[in-house]
Order: sequence, then C-alpha cells, then structure tokens
Amino acid sequence: MRVLIVDDEGLARERMAQLVSELGGYQVVGAARDGEEALQQVAQLAPDVVLMDIRMPGMDGLDAAAQLRERGPAAPRIVFVTAYGEHALQAFDLQAADYLLKPVRRERLAEALERAAREQAAQRLQPSAQTPAHVLCRRRGDLHLIQLQRSRFFEAEQKYVTAVHDDGEDLIDDSLRQLEERFPTELLRIHRRTLVCRDRIEALEKELTGRHVIVLRESGERLEVSRRHLPDVRRALRDLGMVPARRD
Repeated sequence: MRVLIVDDEGLARERMAQLVSELGGYQVVGAARDGEEALQQVAQLAPDVVLMDIRMPGMDGLDAAAQLRERGPAAPRIVFVTAYGEHALQAFDLQAADYLLKPVRRERLAEALERAAREQAAQRLQPSAQTPAHVLCRRRGDLHLIQLQRSRFFEAEQKYVTAVHDDGEDLIDDSLRQLEERFPTELLRIHRRTLVCRDRIEALEKELTGRHVIVLRESGERLEVSRRHLPDVRRALRDLGMVPARRD
C-alpha cells in the first residue's frame, strides 16, 4: 500500500510517517502541506491511500477529498487525520475510509489502513459499489463507524442514544430525529424513544396484556410499540406485506 501524508505541520507529517513505517506493509511515497499540493502529489505518485488533515491553509482536506472523489474508482482511499471531530459526518459523506483523531494511536492507524485496503480491493471488483450507510460512535475517545445494515434498533434514554447492532452496543451523538431524517426509508419509529431497522422486523404481535411489540428476526428481541405510533407501524408493515390490512 502506497501512502501519501497531507498535513500543514512538518512535525505531524514526520510523526505520521514514523507510525506508518512501524506498521510494515506500507510505503510512504510522499508528503504534502495542503490540499492543492495533495492533488498534485496524487497525480504524480498514484498513492493507494491518503492520510489527510482537514484544517490547512489554502485548500483544506475536505475540498481536496471532494475533488479526488470525482476521479471515481481510480481515486485513492482517504483517511482523515484531524484534531477536530465535528467534520466526521461530512468526511464520511465524501466516502472516507476512516476518520482518526489526533493524537493517533498506532493500533487505530493500523485499523484505518486495513479498512482502506479492503475498500480499495472491493472498489476494484465492483467499481459502482456505494459506501454502506453508517452512523458514528465513540469508543475510548476514537470515532468508529457502525454500518446501518448491521444495526438492529436505536433507543434513547435521557440525553443519550444507544445503537444496538450485531457487534454489541454503542452510544452515538445523533438524536433519534436526526437518524429519522437521514434514513427515512431504513428506520421505523415505533415509540418516542425507539427506532427500528425495517429489514430486521420479523413480526408485529399483540401480547396477552394488550401491549403490541415488534419482534426482531434472528435476535428475537421484543420492542414495545406505543399506542401513538401503532397506526403508523401497522401501515408501514402493511406496505411491506407483513401484516393484514385489518385493524384489531
């Protein structure tokens, strides 16, 4: 894997180059001080992955990444490396492979480069493939991606939202309303504090107590449906051919 490092601080470039060299299996082929220089270096050196800072004088990392994305399957994978977390959603909208917060740990860098390598290989096999939908979570101070297709439901408790997925649970920064707006066709509101991934729904059942619940396939989890949202849930599942058109 050929790596290009882009950062306006010389010491930061040197430290990143040292971390990359310590991992093995990667070659630092060049370094750039801003977005414009990064575009020139990509054209000349054809790196496989670019470790891109965001806040730089002149053209910043987001603008440079947007221009690189226009090159299609031939573009290198982008891993953003920054001291600021507020650009993460915008970065992943640009199909970044990962988003690292400074100071970067060697283990986290290795994970990001491995992901970039996998995505690059997949892109070569399927040039038209799109980056899977995802949400962001924080683990031990680092930002991580949770693929929406591996999520089961999202639940709000006081000020926090928990994403329950195939690999466990994580707190996320998005509110339920923000998730609904981002994924209107993928998520279904069943309660004021619960969103369910539509493709995980097995059935809508009425318990002996009169309570309605959504049953999730595979996990078998049973999630309460509020009276307020029951008509919308019935209508949504009816559209999917999962419940009859009658009302109880």
